[in-house]
Amino acid sequence: MADTKYDLDATGLLCPLPVLKARKRLQALAMGELLTMRADDPAAVVDVPHFCAEAGHALVSMENDGPVQIYVIRKS
Repeated sequence: MADTKYDLDATGLLCPLPVLKARKRLQALAMGELLTMRADDPAAVVDVPHFCAEAGHALVSMENDGPVQIYVIRKS
């Protein structure tokens, strides 16, 4: 199950909602599962890595798709 992926669309949401929604979604996942989150809040580029570091989750990747950032987070 470690490669199971879940998606979260947080586009249109402003700080701190993308991180709050990611935290809630991650609570329901098993350790090692992946959450792919899309966000377009400019603050997310700082907030999401900080959240992962504080909560102990691994930020697997972070990329841009036009104005949208795509984050892949592995639950730890």
